[in-house]
Amino acid sequence: MQFSSLPVAARDSHSPPPAPNPSRPWASTLTLAVYFAAIFLSAALLFLMEPMFAKMALPLLGGSAAVWTTCLVFFQAALLAGYAYAHAVQRLPLRAQFTLHSALMFGALVFLPVHLPAAWTPPPSSNPAGWLLWLLLVAVGLPFFALSATTPILQKWFARSGHPASPDPYFLYAAGNTGSLLGLLVYPFALEPLLTLRNQAWLWAASYILFLLLAAGCMLLAWRGRRRDSSTVSAPSQIEGLEDPGAHSAEPPTWRLRLSWVVRAFVPSSLMLAVTAALTTDVPAIPLFWLVPLALYLLSFVLVFARRNMVPHLWVRRRTPLLILAAAIPIVLKGVLPYSALFIVDLLMLFAVALVCHGEIAGSRPAPRHLTGFYLWISVGGVLGGVFNALLAPVIFNSLVEFPLVLVLAALLIPPVEGLEDTPAARRNDYLHPIAMGIAVAAAIWALQRRGVAPGMWYNFGVFCPAVICCLRFGVRPRRFGLGVAALILASQVYLGPFGRILLSKRSFFGVYRVIDDADRNCRALLHGGISHGLQSLDPARACEPLAYYTRQGPIGQVFDAFRSSALEDDVAIIGLGAGALITYSRPHHPFTFYEIDPTVLRIASDRRYFTYLSNCGPPAHFVLGDARLSLRNAPAHGYGIIVLDAFSGDSIPTHLLTREALALYLSKLAPNGIVAFDVTNRYLDLHGVLGNLAQDASLFGLVNDDLTMSAREAQEGKFASTWVVMARSSADLEPLRDMPGWRVLPPAPGARVWTDDFSNILSILRLR
Repeated sequence: MQFSSLPVAARDSHSPPPAPNPSRPWASTLTLAVYFAAIFLSAALLFLMEPMFAKMALPLLGGSAAVWTTCLVFFQAALLAGYAYAHAVQRLPLRAQFTLHSALMFGALVFLPVHLPAAWTPPPSSNPAGWLLWLLLVAVGLPFFALSATTPILQKWFARSGHPASPDPYFLYAAGNTGSLLGLLVYPFALEPLLTLRNQAWLWAASYILFLLLAAGCMLLAWRGRRRDSSTVSAPSQIEGLEDPGAHSAEPPTWRLRLSWVVRAFVPSSLMLAVTAALTTDVPAIPLFWLVPLALYLLSFVLVFARRNMVPHLWVRRRTPLLILAAAIPIVLKGVLPYSALFIVDLLMLFAVALVCHGEIAGSRPAPRHLTGFYLWISVGGVLGGVFNALLAPVIFNSLVEFPLVLVLAALLIPPVEGLEDTPAARRNDYLHPIAMGIAVAAAIWALQRRGVAPGMWYNFGVFCPAVICCLRFGVRPRRFGLGVAALILASQVYLGPFGRILLSKRSFFGVYRVIDDADRNCRALLHGGISHGLQSLDPARACEPLAYYTRQGPIGQVFDAFRSSALEDDVAIIGLGAGALITYSRPHHPFTFYEIDPTVLRIASDRRYFTYLSNCGPPAHFVLGDARLSLRNAPAHGYGIIVLDAFSGDSIPTHLLTREALALYLSKLAPNGIVAFDVTNRYLDLHGVLGNLAQDASLFGLVNDDLTMSAREAQEGKFASTWVVMARSSADLEPLRDMPGWRVLPPAPGARVWTDDFSNILSILRLR
C-alpha cells in the first residue's frame, strides 16, 4: 500500500529550478507554510476517511472485520489510481494542470458530507466483497481519489514556487507522514468517542473546504513562481541527513529492480492485512484494532525515508528472524496465545518486516526523475497484497493460509549478512537442512500421536523447541531460514493440537469456521476463529439436548421454561443460527424463524454429517438470510412473542444490534407482552451498562443473569458460562422469570451515552486479557 504522504519527485533532474528571492524571506516562509499545511491536511483527511467510512458500512455487513480489509483494498487501489493520475498530469502545461485538478477537487464536493447511499443493501446469499467495493466507489471514490492525487501534485507545484528549497523538496514528505499518523491516532481516541458519525462527516467536509483554500494558495504560489525569472539557477538546498539525489543512478531502473520493489511492497501490505485479521477475529470490530497495524505500517515508511537514520537497518534485520519465528509459533502449535501476547508479538513482527522490506526499497530508490514511477511500482505491490488477502484468499483458501505463506516470503526476503559463505555445499545445505528438520519434526509428531501422547507443554517443548532453535540458527541465511520456517509449518500439519481432528474447515467473507470433535466432552463443536459457537453431544441419547450457552439449566433454558405455557413461544425469532441448538426449544407445529447473515453457517448447521439439531430436534424451521437489521424490516409488525439475539462477530454480539435504532426495530416486531433476550457472553466487553442504558432509554424493564459458575460435571457434559439479558415493556411481563435463580434487575451505567447507529464508544467498555 502506497501512501500519499511519501515524497514524489518535484522535477526531472534536467529541469532548472526557479530563482529564489532572498530579499523577501517572509515570502519563502509563507510559501513553505502553505504547502506544508496543504500536504499535512490532505494526508490527515485521507486517513480519517478510512476508519470513518468503514464504521459507517460495518452495520450493513454484520460487524465483520472483513469490512475493514475490503475497505483497505479499495483505498489502496484509489491511491494507486491517484499516483497514476499525478504521474500523467505532470506532463501537461501548468495552466492545464490547474484547470484539470481544480475541477477534480471541486467536483468531490458533490459527494460531501460522506454518507451511505440510500437503499443500498448487500446481497444476502453471496460474497458481499464486490458489493462493498462498488459502495465505496460510489460513496467516497472521487473525494479519496482527489486527495490521493493532490499530494504528489502539490509537491510538483512546490518546485515551481521559487522557494529556496524547491529544487529538492524531499523534506515535504514529513508533512504528509505526520498528517497521516495524526489522522490515524485522532480517530479512535478523539473523534469516535466524542462525535456521532454524522458530525464526523460534517467535520470532515469542513476540513476538506479548508484544504481547498490551501490548495488554491499553492496554485497561486506556483503560478507566481513560474513567472519569475528562471535564468539564474540556484544549487539545490542540502537538507541534513538527506542523500543528494544526484548520487542515485540516472539510468532507468531495470525490470528486475522494479519487480523487487513490487515484491517488497507486496509482503508488508499483505502481512498488515493478515495481522489485522488475526487480531480482530475473536474481538469486537473496534477501529483502534484496525488502525494500529496500519499505523505501524505507515510509520515504517516514515522511518526508512527519514532524513536521519533513526532505526539502524542492520539492527532490525538481525532481530527480524526471531520475531518471524515468534509469530509462527501460534500457527505451528494450533493454539491461541493470550490476546495481549498475540497483540504484541504480531505487531512487533509486522513492524520489523515492514522496516526491512521498506528499508530495502528506500535504499534502491532511483534518481529523482524516476521517482513518480518508483512510487507507482510500490503502489502496485501494495494493491496486490491487499487484493490477495481480502479478495482472493477467502475464495481459494479454507483457513487463514495467507498468514503463514507471507511469513515464509518475508523470511526469504530478509537481506543476507555480508561475508556469507556462498559455496556449492552451502547452497545445497540451504535446501537439505530445512528438509531434514521438517521430516524429523513430522516423524516425532507421528510417533507420539501413535502412542496416544496427548498434546501439552512438555510435548510441545520436546518436539518444537529444538526445531525453533534450529530455524533461528538458519537466520543468517535467508533462503535456509525461509525454507526452515516453511518446513516447520508444513510439518506441524501432522500435529492435531488442542482442537483435535478438524472435520471441516470453511471460509467466507465473515470468517473461518471449523467443525471439530471434542473428545473430552464427547461432543462436536462449531468454531469461529478460536471461539465455540455451537456444541452437540455425540451420544445419540443426548443429541437433542441443548449444550454450551443454551442448556436447559442455564439462563436461556429458564426463559423458555418460564413461558412454556404462554402463547409467546408460538412465534419465536432467533437472530443467529450457530449449530442450531436453540431449535430444541421449539414446539410442534410452531417452527422458529432463524435470521442468519452467513450462508456458510446455514450450510454447516444443515449438514447431517456434522450437526443434526435442525434435522432431528424440532419442527422444520424457517430461515431468512441476510443481516437481521435489514431482514427484520420485512417481518410482520408485532408478530413475534420472543426475539432472541444470539448473533456473533468473533467473540461478541455485533454492536449495531445493540443500538437505540436496533431496539426500536425489535420492539416494532414484538408482541405487546413479548420479550427480547440478548446473549451477551464474551471475554472482552462489559455490556451490562450498554443494555441497561438502552432499556432505560426505551422505558423497558430488564433482567440479567450472569451464569458464570458451574460444577465440574456440568462442564464435562458441555455447559459453558454465559450471560443473558432480557427486556420487556413492563416488569409484569417478566414476572415468571424474576423468581428463578440467578436473575437480577439490569442496572444502567451512570453518565454513559446510549449507543445509536451514529455513536458507540466501545473502548470505554473494553477489557483485554
